Amino acid sequence: MSRVLKRLQKYQNPHLDSLPPCIVGKITRLIGLTLEAVGIKAAIGDCCFIEMSESLKVEAEVVGFSGDRVYLMPLYPVEGIQAGTRVIASSQSGKVPVGETLLGRVLDGVGKPIDGKGPLRPESETDLSGDIINPLIREPIKQPLDVGIRAINGLLTVGRGQRMGLFAGSGVGKSVLLGMMTRFTEAEIIVVGLIGERGREVKEFIEHSLGEQGLKRSVVVASPADDSPLMRLRASQLATRIAEDFRDKGKNVLLLMDSLTRYAQAQREIALAVGEPPATKGYPPSVFAKIPKLVERAGNGEAGGGSITAFYTVLTEGDDQQDPVADAARAILDGHIVLSRQLAEQGHYPAIDVEASISRAMPQIVDETHLKMAMKFKQLYSKYRLNEDLINVGAYVKGSDPDTDFVIDNLPSLMGYLRQGINESFPLVQSMQEMIMVLSAPPTASEASSQQLRRPPVNGLQK
Repeated sequence: MSRVLKRLQKYQNPHLDSLPPCIVGKITRLIGLTLEAVGIKAAIGDCCFIEMSESLKVEAEVVGFSGDRVYLMPLYPVEGIQAGTRVIASSQSGKVPVGETLLGRVLDGVGKPIDGKGPLRPESETDLSGDIINPLIREPIKQPLDVGIRAINGLLTVGRGQRMGLFAGSGVGKSVLLGMMTRFTEAEIIVVGLIGERGREVKEFIEHSLGEQGLKRSVVVASPADDSPLMRLRASQLATRIAEDFRDKGKNVLLLMDSLTRYAQAQREIALAVGEPPATKGYPPSVFAKIPKLVERAGNGEAGGGSITAFYTVLTEGDDQQDPVADAARAILDGHIVLSRQLAEQGHYPAIDVEASISRAMPQIVDETHLKMAMKFKQLYSKYRLNEDLINVGAYVKGSDPDTDFVIDNLPSLMGYLRQGINESFPLVQSMQEMIMVLSAPPTASEASSQQLRRPPVNGLQK
């Protein structure tokens, strides 16, 4: 007998003792998007595999638990699943690819290529969740970032490491504006997250808005609307994680996420599926806790390092700027750009409403002359919008207000400054110079006469 045992020991794998035990449970219930399993022990965020067949295992994530029951959210469809289907708890943490070999590629929410260009050969892999940066060691926002859009460069100057919101309803040109930024920006690396958009728009954005040149220095993470909510959530986190990796290597990154609202809606679907009560307009509290955690990962790194300048599009349902997601995003972002449906209907593109938009970091990143010119432009534009109805019906009397008179006589130049063709690029310096030219037009006859009437009296007499 001892001889047989010795022979068997030769075939024993010495590494088997170090392997963790395989814990297998089973599916007991399916409610909506959520699977209920028993027999496994797993923490929130752990990965599990559902054995649909001998050759097909669908990845799922633990999103909740109650007693000995674990709630799972699958990444892929689970049509045909039955009660008693085996569930295997995995001790492996999900790793995602990072590095410069991702440039020019299109990935799904878990980092797999979907562009048909062959398998990825990433430089390295890392955890999906990045490290939190101490806010006291972050580099302050003090350098402007040229995005190539004249109205933004001149009136809403964006700084490196700033986080901006792009607030718009559907069909007012936000995707086109994002595509223009990817082609014209001076950032070294561009990371684009297309979250919850129509599948048709993904290819259109890559081929038309981004273009071949823009794609060469970009990484696109796409999760269309028909993906599971967990996949859309992961895609948002993956785009942010890839941007963080480039920032940690000293690169200046432009992160474009379209849209933050779809990210919030994906979290809402998951939270409601596990029984979290709705709070504000159907959004559970966890939604408003998730948004800051995602947004705060962008921004500058440590002094002397790289930066992530982020633009998050926010869909305003029915053009309502008080939408709960829009209101929460506006409070935590460093500024917002509002796209107006009224301007878009007039053929005014980009349809930026300069009155409703603001860049909170602009006073710290531009000189005093630039800031004064931008303020003067906004004041003149606001005066025109205030008197627009009177001007259109001919009820405005010239000479009543010098600023309004100036706008009327120079309206084509002012509105032309705010318009820009889809293939036109205006660097930061040129945007500033053109704004000075527009605001330095010679005074009109009515303005000169009004200035004459307002001259101070000489020796008590009106000259």
